[in-house]
Amino acid sequence: MVQPLPARVAVVFPGSQFGPYAPTLMYAADAADLRGAEIRAHSWPDPDEARRLTRDERAGWVDPQARQVLDDLAAEHPGVTPLLIGKSLGTCAAIQAAQRALPAVWITPLLSHPEVTGALRAATAPFLLIGGTADSSWDGDLARELTPHVLEIDGADHGLYVPGRLAASTGAIGQMATAVEDFLDQYVWPLPPQT
Repeated sequence: MVQPLPARVAVVFPGSQFGPYAPTLMYAADAADLRGAEIRAHSWPDPDEARRLTRDERAGWVDPQARQVLDDLAAEHPGVTPLLIGKSLGTCAAIQAAQRALPAVWITPLLSHPEVTGALRAATAPFLLIGGTADSSWDGDLARELTPHVLEIDGADHGLYVPGRLAASTGAIGQMATAVEDFLDQYVWPLPPQT
């Protein structure tokens, strides 16, 4: 008898600017959706407040919201281990990922924030870090110290835009999408062995 696959859920925590349907988050969520995950896209209750947060306020503002979202999900789907997907401000949810041993995809993580890097150091579940060399929040050496799962895009800024024509930036998004798919297939929801 074939055992059904456990439920798959991915929770998206956005950056401060464009909500959970920004292109980078959309493609990462699409990768999870194509693997049978239910997508839970979280929106900040006050986007204007999200944009006004100081550096020191970000983690303290995101963490209680992430905790509530994950508590509600755990009550609805007991025993399910969700995948977290976050961009920029949303990577402050790494605190909850570390506390709950949840796998994650962190796009343009705030590696300059001690709360985020501390949570990443404490993480026991696999996580993928994606950033660009022209992003002031990115530190490639630190990223590679924190995890073996890193995609660093040369010349990409905090939006993963690269210089030149837009096709080059869509190429960067394509690299990101492939890295997310490979990470999910190898470390989050491995494909069953072929018999």
